[in-house]
Amino acid sequence: MTVQMLQILTIYLLLLHYVIANIAYSVSTPFPQWLTDITGLKKWPGLDPPFIPNIKLDNIPENSRYNHERCRTRWGYSPPKNCSFDCDGCCSKTDIYTCSTFTQTFDDGPSIYTNQLLDNFKGKANFFTIGLNIATYPDIFKRMVNEGHFIGTHTWSHKHLPSLSNRQIAAQLQWSIWIMNATAGVIPKYFRPPYGGLDNRVRAVAARLNLTPIVWNFDTFDWKLSKNQITEEDILKNVREWKKKYTEGIILEHDTAEKNVKVALQINDIIGSNQMKVDTCLPAHSQLSTIKLPLDKQY
Repeated sequence: MTVQMLQILTIYLLLLHYVIANIAYSVSTPFPQWLTDITGLKKWPGLDPPFIPNIKLDNIPENSRYNHERCRTRWGYSPPKNCSFDCDGCCSKTDIYTCSTFTQTFDDGPSIYTNQLLDNFKGKANFFTIGLNIATYPDIFKRMVNEGHFIGTHTWSHKHLPSLSNRQIAAQLQWSIWIMNATAGVIPKYFRPPYGGLDNRVRAVAARLNLTPIVWNFDTFDWKLSKNQITEEDILKNVREWKKKYTEGIILEHDTAEKNVKVALQINDIIGSNQMKVDTCLPAHSQLSTIKLPLDKQY
């Protein structure tokens, strides 16, 4: 067999593996009748879910809206009174931002790579899932639930919440709750805001849905792996340094790409299996109204 034929065969097998993997998880969560009764709809929405007025949003002002990119390029763009996590590293007294032992958390799943993480992760993991991805990979989501991992919502379609209206924020959270319930009977009590987009207005809307924020104080930036802006060794070096300098923390990671999962399992080896479910970690501070994280740790 020639080298050219081997190359063609390799490409064919890779494509076949990709097609099989996607076919295996292409069946969407059925839209339940009880949700039709609530919403009047018969199928899951797209990227911008409609607000269903089954909760009251009165007395929550909308004058604190800000854009994620402006916040990133102009630190402190959101006024301090808003207690913005992504702009100022500010946590309210109800936010969970750290654990007493180093604990890994995974955003944006489920994906076709989540199974690899579940197969090899030592201990129980913490997942913040996207509604649209649950609808696409319901069997993986059910596995996460059945194996006893912690699961919170990461909204319906990963929008930056402070840039949205109150009704749009509520819809992002409403639909993520409904898909979790329809797929595996789960009703989440906790949420992680995409991009860390969290301020007092978002907190107030989320509270109407009985959701408590969980953020982080150590970021691996593993999403940069796919862009070749960071290496696995860079991430692992940072984790080893964190472990030397600190004894506690919530680590932000993702389970949406093979590279992310590979480095996550190596981090798992470094910090060990004695990790916590993040819902058992204490809120930011039981006495003060707010706390500000050191920016060198958060980002």
